[in-house]
Amino acid sequence: MLKFLLLGCGRISPNHVRAMAENKSKAILLAVCDPKEELARTAASSYFEQTGTKPEVYTDSERAITQSGAGCVTIATESGYHKELAITALEQGCHVLIEKPIALSTKDAIQICETARAKGLIAGVCHQNRFNPAVSRLRDAIEAGRFGKITHATARILWNRNIEYYQQAPWRGTWALDGGVLMNQCIHNIDLLQWMLGGLTQTITAMTRRAMRPIEAEDFGAALVRFKSGAIGIIEGTTCLYPKNLEETLSVFGERGTAVLGGVAVNRIQTWLFDKPHPQDEEIASLSSEDPANVYGSGHTPLYADFIKAVMTGAQPLVNAEEGMKAMQIVLGAYQSQKENRSVEMPGLDFSTERMIGI
Repeated sequence: MLKFLLLGCGRISPNHVRAMAENKSKAILLAVCDPKEELARTAASSYFEQTGTKPEVYTDSERAITQSGAGCVTIATESGYHKELAITALEQGCHVLIEKPIALSTKDAIQICETARAKGLIAGVCHQNRFNPAVSRLRDAIEAGRFGKITHATARILWNRNIEYYQQAPWRGTWALDGGVLMNQCIHNIDLLQWMLGGLTQTITAMTRRAMRPIEAEDFGAALVRFKSGAIGIIEGTTCLYPKNLEETLSVFGERGTAVLGGVAVNRIQTWLFDKPHPQDEEIASLSSEDPANVYGSGHTPLYADFIKAVMTGAQPLVNAEEGMKAMQIVLGAYQSQKENRSVEMPGLDFSTERMIGI
């Protein structure tokens, strides 16, 4: 039975609590921690209601890591704290599961990867939408070669995050702790885009701006990404859409196939057209109707199951630290492209959100 500690009990934490509760046969949420004690107690109570077990409550993260007895640490704090907390947990011999993004700089992400490797520990990143059934079917179609030569793919995230959203948590939209729409809201779909196109990026050209929201970082971003395969990724993201969220879609276009995934959390197959029929096509209709309760989707439970299996077997999870870096690197490449007004070569990228301060 794996023992987990949850660091950070804010907006995303109910998904982690539920995922651990739904994996209770192999894992237990031993402790929760948040500087705001009432948030930690709410998370503990929620887990108790779902499992009958009450986690211990902490308000100091270092004390929680060193004293709780947990062997696995989930980090769901503000993004700017991910690296420090991950390194602390790894140095204490704990496996880590980190909310997206893994970090806010390439150096910090690399340090997490290297520390986990040196310690023989598992480090995973929460890109839970990879576990959506619709996404899995798309990935299967790509691996089976059903698209033929893929020309391009698009990731569109047309959402609304109003002023109150940013005022609720002043760290949102800051370069030191968050980044803008590309790093916060779009990164899940960017992860899916790069996963479908092979993950090896060559160049990125981007334009970002702060159009409407009173934040440091961007509330609109667009980018073109060239992959080693020759395919082009097109990214469009905004939090300024009127009057509410319109869509999050992932589209893939090839010489013999076209597919579009949409829904609240890239969970619906909206278009599925190929030159030849395939047995998997029979279930496509069943993946085109239901939406999850919110934009976080339903992927946390299978993501935790995959992470737990990795820890127990010594294998790597589907989204290990190295995989989790890839979407972050694309976003950082977009930021560098905007800052320097040029196309950026992605291999060897060395950048951080803090280098955008004042831009």
